[in-house]
Amino acid sequence: MKAVHGMQWKSKVLSVRLAKPKADPILKKRKLDEEPLNIQIANVVTPLWNIPYEEQLRRKEKEVEGVLQKLTREIGNNNKAMLPWLFVQKEKYNKICCPLEALRPSPVQTEYRNKCEFVIGVGADGEDKTVGFRLGKYKGGSCAVVSPSETTHVSSEAKRVVQGFQQFIRTTPYAVYSPETYEGHWRQLTVRTSRIKQTMAIVFFNPQKLQEEEIEELKQSLHQYFTEGKESGITSLYFVRMGQRTSAGTEDLPCEHVTGEEWIHEELLGLKFRISPHSFFQTNTPAAEVLYSAVGEWAQLDQDSTVLDVCCGTGTIGISLAKRVKKVIGIELCQEAVEDAKANAEANGLTNVEFHCGKAEDVFPTILNAVVSPSVTAIVDPPRAGLHSKVILAIRRAEHLKRLVYVACNAKAAMNNFIDLCRAPSNRVRGAPFRPVRAMAVDLFPQTMHCETILLFERVDYIASKLLNVWDTSHKKRGFKNHVDFKQLCTRESETSASYQQTHLCRPPPWL
Repeated sequence: MKAVHGMQWKSKVLSVRLAKPKADPILKKRKLDEEPLNIQIANVVTPLWNIPYEEQLRRKEKEVEGVLQKLTREIGNNNKAMLPWLFVQKEKYNKICCPLEALRPSPVQTEYRNKCEFVIGVGADGEDKTVGFRLGKYKGGSCAVVSPSETTHVSSEAKRVVQGFQQFIRTTPYAVYSPETYEGHWRQLTVRTSRIKQTMAIVFFNPQKLQEEEIEELKQSLHQYFTEGKESGITSLYFVRMGQRTSAGTEDLPCEHVTGEEWIHEELLGLKFRISPHSFFQTNTPAAEVLYSAVGEWAQLDQDSTVLDVCCGTGTIGISLAKRVKKVIGIELCQEAVEDAKANAEANGLTNVEFHCGKAEDVFPTILNAVVSPSVTAIVDPPRAGLHSKVILAIRRAEHLKRLVYVACNAKAAMNNFIDLCRAPSNRVRGAPFRPVRAMAVDLFPQTMHCETILLFERVDYIASKLLNVWDTSHKKRGFKNHVDFKQLCTRESETSASYQQTHLCRPPPWL
């Protein structure tokens, strides 16, 4: 190294330094395996647990900014008429299509989850019938389970239920279910808690070839164990038969009530909500209050407004807004959740709320076409994969729907929805496009990389009056003398065909 460093070779001066080879994967895995189990499981379920909370928020905000940058590019690619507007927005908002407001933190950073799903398997410490979280995925070669006792995001109430349930199943003759051989019985435990100290436990069990009498005897044992002198805190207990090769968390399986109340109840924004075993309810209640308050603020509602609450779950968003508007119409796939939503509206003394059960893509178009209101706003809070394309197409066709608030638990997965809302009209996508005008993230999942993202979309013709001065403002601010100068600027921003430039960029876009 000394001899070669500084040597001249073909009129170039050579430089030598020690290489930094990539870490040996076997050594890396061996090092991870040597860590205490509580550290290993924390790295799996709460990967940001040892990072200061302010830094967690900064990372999440950066992630959302990246999503908006991609959306900005996609809007330009799929709706060329928006290029002049996009250029102005990018100049104003640091290369993104709309202002990104400061991320709102969670009021609580530990023990915040009100719903946890625990698997049942062989413990990483060798103990059989362990209830907790898996260290890895089956395809990764590890099904070992670690207790949640030292995890930061699980509530103390849920940990107490896990401990009691683990003690119970170890007294039974039934083995844990094996995803490798499809043998065994105990599969999963779901625990739901509320701020008013109510706890629901849902036990998932594979009956295999057991007789009905044996299953009934097991349910009776569960009843006795959790009601006779045991301080588990359970106020509602359910039993679910999960058959062969059924994936965990399947929500269409019938729940058999074992003991206690049929529901648990929660308070949110001063309102009361009942929650069934399969009903969706945000997993961080204090942060959900922050989220729903922002949604209500952004929706800009008044007494003439009609709100369409799509994927409404137990009705939390619509019910929290009902007193401000003329009518709320909720749509939800889960029948249990719809029944909860109706009961919640009644419990809170609301008469201007109605809920419909069905797939959003089947129910929403009919309801949307039947709504007669001078002010219609849709609020959508879909599952991780986003809305079905049929729902997006129905939204685009409904010209009387002027404003849309989209709550995304995974903004990357919802990108196709965002693009379809903004793309140029075509034979497939009819109706004037929408445009993002505000964005913000709310942290509902501290210690992880996940967060909720809110985007406010407004239909192009709805805000045309606000944009009448965009052209003038742009060329005056930048010193453009005519449309040709603006054309040249837009050409540098995006590669467009000569024919398109002649058609669209040499004059203000049609929506101006």
